[in-house]
Amino acid sequence: MGERKRSLPELFESSNGRRVKTVEDWRIFRRPEIIELYREYVYGREPVGRPDSLRFNVVMETPVMQGTAVHKQVDINFTGRGGEGRIRVQLYIPITESRVPAFIYAAIKGQRVSEVVLEECSAYWPVEDIVSRGYAAVSYHVEDLDPDFFDEGYRNGVHGVFDSPSESRSPDAWGAMSAWAWGASRVMDYLETDYRIDSERVAIVGYSRSGKACLWAGALDERFALVVSNDSGCSGAAISRGKAGERLININRGNPHWFNDNYKKFNEREDELPIDQHLLLSLVAPRHLYVASASEDNWADPESEFLGLLLAQPIYTLYGFNALDAHQMPLVNSPVCSERVGYHLREGKHDITRYDWKCFMDFADRKL
Repeated sequence: MGERKRSLPELFESSNGRRVKTVEDWRIFRRPEIIELYREYVYGREPVGRPDSLRFNVVMETPVMQGTAVHKQVDINFTGRGGEGRIRVQLYIPITESRVPAFIYAAIKGQRVSEVVLEECSAYWPVEDIVSRGYAAVSYHVEDLDPDFFDEGYRNGVHGVFDSPSESRSPDAWGAMSAWAWGASRVMDYLETDYRIDSERVAIVGYSRSGKACLWAGALDERFALVVSNDSGCSGAAISRGKAGERLININRGNPHWFNDNYKKFNEREDELPIDQHLLLSLVAPRHLYVASASEDNWADPESEFLGLLLAQPIYTLYGFNALDAHQMPLVNSPVCSERVGYHLREGKHDITRYDWKCFMDFADRKL
């Protein structure tokens, strides 16, 4: 890997200098401290967990794929002081005698998961591929939680439902990324009630901007057995210090609604951040983690994405799992994995493809 100047926060040293020596140390003081740092300086603070008002409504259920699977539409409804909200979830579930594992995909702008034509096998959400491998294909659209544009005052989406309209937003108030991640957990709430789903074997998958959100969802919600980040780049899997391509200033100016206002203070000052992305990835441990990059995705910077994964490895070692047997970028289209962690560098541009999904499922077949 190329030499770049990167002075990074210590994974096993707390802000007061205390060293992590055991899993208990990690769980009791370092992991909560890292989560707090991300809430304060990056994602913001979600004002509510699972709402008491949460309810599920099965809108439609019909056999598909020559009767080998069922297609369901489920509305997840909730209310807050500002009104009502809804997440519509699409599920394609194999019909079997036993419960099946599932992949949740967080769809983004331009990905119309509610209008999938099965025979065309969409590259970004290849339902037939997923179901044929024995997994439920589950998807929600992140814009059900918060539209992907900046609105002054954050009055749309879940912000309008749960935030107080009479209070000014604090610098650590939640942004769109946090809202999208919150939505993933609400989908998981539903899956725990579906008798066809093995809720202990659920993966969350995000691509590009939703890949950033899914890492945060996987960090906070330990019900996700596997967390998959595909081409998540800056403020995702990629180390921010010394990163090529997209930088914090590009993210915060181009998409000011994604993160909290504190994050914007570090534009062109990444070295002053109290965190970097290996700390985010470490929060998934000891559960399974998979990072994917694309060889031509210079904006995301595959080298920095892989470095983020490598630098999170010591937490898996602390838990007693072996690390990736790789210290250089793997060859294109040559996945590598350890007991709990996987990575591949796909040939091509910024995208999510059927090849990526094949790698995710190959990993899940062996690990979940």
